[in-house]
Amino acid sequence: MASESSRILIDLDPPVARISLRNPPLNILDIPMMGELGTALKDIETKPDISVILMQSSQGDFSAGVDVAAHTPDNIHEMLARFHGVILTLVHSHKVSIAAVRGNCLGGGAELAAVCDLVYTSESAVWGFPEIKLGCYPPVAATMLSALVGQKRAADLILTGRNISGREAADMGLANRAVPETEVDSAVREALDGLVKLSPATLAVTKKAIYVWESMHFQKGLARAEQIYLDELMKTEDAREGIAAFLEKRQPIWKGK
Repeated sequence: MASESSRILIDLDPPVARISLRNPPLNILDIPMMGELGTALKDIETKPDISVILMQSSQGDFSAGVDVAAHTPDNIHEMLARFHGVILTLVHSHKVSIAAVRGNCLGGGAELAAVCDLVYTSESAVWGFPEIKLGCYPPVAATMLSALVGQKRAADLILTGRNISGREAADMGLANRAVPETEVDSAVREALDGLVKLSPATLAVTKKAIYVWESMHFQKGLARAEQIYLDELMKTEDAREGIAAFLEKRQPIWKGK
């Protein structure tokens, strides 16, 4: 059960745990929400009767990304630690994770969806990694996107910050299927119907085998991407300017330093 202040809703219906993001209107991933997600995922990991985690929105957009205000010097270390903790918990989870994506799926929201094992998106969903427009970059995407979509496509998405449709996201490999918005639930149910008939122990071991190479390199790669983010990017004037400009609702003035 979720309290009125909760930013997520949890529905445990073994063998499925449903986590619904609930921070309207855009499901911005702020630090309290990251804390709730991290706690929920760790708790679900201890439950032997759960073999599948479904990540979805309680309504509307999947998530428009990480709270820009959390990128300020006072918050950046805690934000990265909490968000990357959520990502790593999902990556190393013994449960099969599924993301159901509608609406905006941007920045940290796109990273959260993309690290799930299976992703079903509406064709009209809007995917993207727009951090570059704020003078920043997405550490998780910088680490794992090439493995999902190829180096050139990853560079295109991260360096331009352009948006793509759910259909293009599926064609690239960010999602398993893109369907009309009214069919997302049925696509997810079809996947769940198949997974819940399988051995939870076998699913866990098989998932570990599938990702054994990627998971080892992902953790090291993410640690390096995070270090560069904190030690180099956040010390540039342009990064500070990009965040300030967004919060002040104005165009950034880049200085190239």
